[in-house]
Amino acid sequence: MLVCPSTVLPAWRRQFGCNNRPDVEKPAVCSEINLGYCNDLDYSRTIFPNILGQQSRHEVESGAEYLLLSVIHGLLNGECSPDIRLLGCSVLAPRCQDLPSPAPSCRSACEAVRKGCGHAFEGIDMAWPYFLDCDRFFAGEQEGCHDPLAPLRGMAFSNLSPDEPSTIIQFTYHSNAQMYSVLKRTAAKCSHISRTYSIGRSTEGKDLLAIEFTDNPGGHELLEPEIKLVGNMHGNEVLGRQLLLYLAQYLCSEYLLGNQRIQTLVNTTRIHILASMNPDGYELAAAEGHELNGWTVGRTNAQNLDLNRNFPDLTSILYRNRRIKRFRTDHIPIPDSYWFGKVASETYAVMKWIRSVPFVQSASLHGGELVISYPFDFSRHLHEERMFSPTPDEQAFKQLARTYADSHASMADNNTERCGASFIRSGGIINGALWYSFPGGMSDFNYLHTNCLEITVELGCDKFPSEEELYPEWLRNKEALLSFMESVHRGIKGVVKDEEGYGIKGASISVRGIRKDVTTAEEGDYWRLMNSGTHIITASAKGYSKVSKRIYLPAHMEKAGRVNFVLKKVKNMILMSGISVFRNMILMSGS
Repeated sequence: MLVCPSTVLPAWRRQFGCNNRPDVEKPAVCSEINLGYCNDLDYSRTIFPNILGQQSRHEVESGAEYLLLSVIHGLLNGECSPDIRLLGCSVLAPRCQDLPSPAPSCRSACEAVRKGCGHAFEGIDMAWPYFLDCDRFFAGEQEGCHDPLAPLRGMAFSNLSPDEPSTIIQFTYHSNAQMYSVLKRTAAKCSHISRTYSIGRSTEGKDLLAIEFTDNPGGHELLEPEIKLVGNMHGNEVLGRQLLLYLAQYLCSEYLLGNQRIQTLVNTTRIHILASMNPDGYELAAAEGHELNGWTVGRTNAQNLDLNRNFPDLTSILYRNRRIKRFRTDHIPIPDSYWFGKVASETYAVMKWIRSVPFVQSASLHGGELVISYPFDFSRHLHEERMFSPTPDEQAFKQLARTYADSHASMADNNTERCGASFIRSGGIINGALWYSFPGGMSDFNYLHTNCLEITVELGCDKFPSEEELYPEWLRNKEALLSFMESVHRGIKGVVKDEEGYGIKGASISVRGIRKDVTTAEEGDYWRLMNSGTHIITASAKGYSKVSKRIYLPAHMEKAGRVNFVLKKVKNMILMSGISVFRNMILMSGS
C-alpha cells in the first residue's frame, strides 16, 4: 500500500491507491501558476495541495524537487530539455479542473521521456527522480489524463505571428511554406550564428532553402570543417525532413540557453542543413498523408526523376580505369555525356553546392529501413547486384556509419524489430552495394568528385510515419545527429603553405595505403577523416616538392590532429641541383 503525505487530497488518494487517512483533509484550492520554471505549461492554473502534499507555491519552491528542475538543464548539459522539466512541472503544478478532482498527467508521456532520457541520468550516475515515477504519479489515457508535453507536440501555426521569430519545436508535419517560415524564423532568432540561403530551385520553382550554423555565418573560416545534412531527397520519405527542421531549432535554442556542447559544436564547425531536397515530391506525398501514401507516391521529382539515380555515374568510370597505375580515384571529372541526359534542377543545384563548399562529411536522411549504408553504392561487378564494394576509405566510412548507428536509440540494438532485411550482425550498418546496387547515387558522387564522405541514414520502416511518432523519433535520433556532427573533428587537419607563408590551393594530401587523396581549399587548409593508428601523410602540389610526415593518431581523440606542410618550389631545387653538378664537374676537371 502506498502511503501518502497527510496533506494529499482525497482525490489524489483515490487516483493513486494510497488508503491511509489524513489527520486533517485540506480543501482543494486552485490558483495561478507562479513558478518561474513552470511558466510554459499549456495551462495557467494549478491545484494545491499537489500530489506530493505541497500546499503552496512557497512550499513547492522550497522543495528539493523544484530545485532539481531548476538545475536539470545544466546537469544533463541540455539533453532532454525541456522534456524533463515539463514532466516534473506537471507533478509539482498539476492542471486544475473541476474541483476537487485533479487532472493527472499521462503515463505514456512519462514512459516515453524515461525511455529516451534514462541514459542521460545514468551518464552522470544519478537515479531517475522519484517524483517522476511513471507508475505512481501518472495515469492512463482511459482515466482522462493530460499530456504534459503538449507544448512540444504542436503549437498551432495560426497562433504565431508571421513576423515573430520562434524556436519552439512543433512536432507536427510542415508544409513547404511552413518549413520556409520555420527556417527563416530560426535564422532571425539566432542571426549571430545562423543564416538561410538558397542553393537553387526545384523543377516547379520552389526554393531549395538551406540554413547554416557557425560562429561566423556567411563564409568559410580557416581550418573550420564544413558538414552538410540533406533530407527529403525522396519526397515521400519525410521523417528526415522533419528531424532536420527540429535540429535547426534545437541548435538555435540550445545555443541561446548556454548549452556548452552545442556552443562548442557551432563555434568550431560550419553546419549546413537542407531539410528538403525534393519539395515538389513532398507535396504529392503530403496530399495523400501518411495513412494512404504508397511506397512510391512523391518519391521522384516533378519530372518523374529519382534524384538518387540522377547524379553522374563516376563509379563506373572508376571501375573501368582502376587498373591504370596513374589513374586518380579522387576528383573524377563529370563526363560530357552526362549533360546529354535529363539532369534534374534539384540535382544540378546540389552539385553546384557540393562543388562550391569544401564539405568534409555529409549525411543523407532517408526512410524505409533502419540501417546506415555507406559507399560504394554501385557494385564493382556489373552482374552482381549485391556485392561488397568498398572505397579506399572503407575504415573511415565504417567509423562514420557506426558513430550514427551506435548513438541511435535502437539502430544497433539486436532486439530492435527490423523492416525485412537483417543488419544485426553488422551492428546496423552495411556497405551500400552489398545491400543493393544502383548507379548515379549522391553519396558515390560526393566521394569521387569532391573530398566529402557521405553516408545514407535509413531512419525506419515507415517512410511517412504518423505525427504521433515524430516526437519519439526525435528522441531516438537527436543524440545520433549530434554525435555524427561532432565526428567531423576526427582525423587530421592543417594548412599547406609555400615558403613565403601563402596557402596553396588544390594541393593533394595523400595517405600511404589509401588510394584516394583530398585537396586543399582556397586558403590551403584541408581536413582528412582518419581512424587511429600510425600513418604516412604526403602533401604535394604542381610545381612544388613533396613533403611526407609520419604521424600517430591515438584512439578516442576529441579533436583533429594538426599537421601542417611547407612546400618548396621545384624550380629552386632544379637550380640548386644544377649548381651542385657544375661544382662536381669543376672538382673532377681539377683533379
